[in-house]
Amino acid sequence: MARTPVAQRSVTYGSVGGTQAVDLMQYPPKGHRPAEYRARIGHGEARWQYACDQVLTWGIQHNSGMRVERMPSADGFAESGYQPVQFDDEGQPIGAAELGSEPQYTADGVQLTFPGETIVLHVPVLGLFRVTAPARVVLIVDEPDRRGFAYGTLPGHPESGEELFVVERTEDGSVWLSIRAFSRPANLGWRLVAPALRVFQETWSRRYLRALAGPIGVDSESAVEAPRDAQDD
Repeated sequence: MARTPVAQRSVTYGSVGGTQAVDLMQYPPKGHRPAEYRARIGHGEARWQYACDQVLTWGIQHNSGMRVERMPSADGFAESGYQPVQFDDEGQPIGAAELGSEPQYTADGVQLTFPGETIVLHVPVLGLFRVTAPARVVLIVDEPDRRGFAYGTLPGHPESGEELFVVERTEDGSVWLSIRAFSRPANLGWRLVAPALRVFQETWSRRYLRALAGPIGVDSESAVEAPRDAQDD
């Protein structure tokens, strides 16, 4: 039997939107390990606009050394039948959210990510090979001083869980990147190397925190591969 196309797979965990919970670090979803990181990445309007564009076009992952493959969407935003969830200020789900009818782009014409987008991360390991990690965007943060998204893992990802990336602007003009996640090894094979997987995750999280602190002007269009025609990985 042919494998299910990546864009038609369901996420591998139940607590969708859990990275929004204010008490994530104290009460993560059962069986998952929480993580939280935060760093100042610059100051001012130019840094804010740059960081917002980069985070919403997968620039964090690209600038950290990953290859990002954005899967094609045959039916626009409804490619996977995913219905996003709206959350209150404390991270509690309160109902279905709007998908939106039109794609959004940066000033340079690069499409922003959107709820339901499916991607495959190709993660280098010791320079010897790459691990593939399919994921789906499960929520978008779009507030005056907070912008970002969270993705959830799909079958084939080494971990099961969710990761949230949010750029924040404070009153003094400082720009911060916050990362929140909960995860566990996806299967027995990955559980056998769980300590190494945790170190791997922490290493990449620290790379993420440095990814947007460099010179402004990195071309986010180079951050991802163009969608391919076939949806199988």
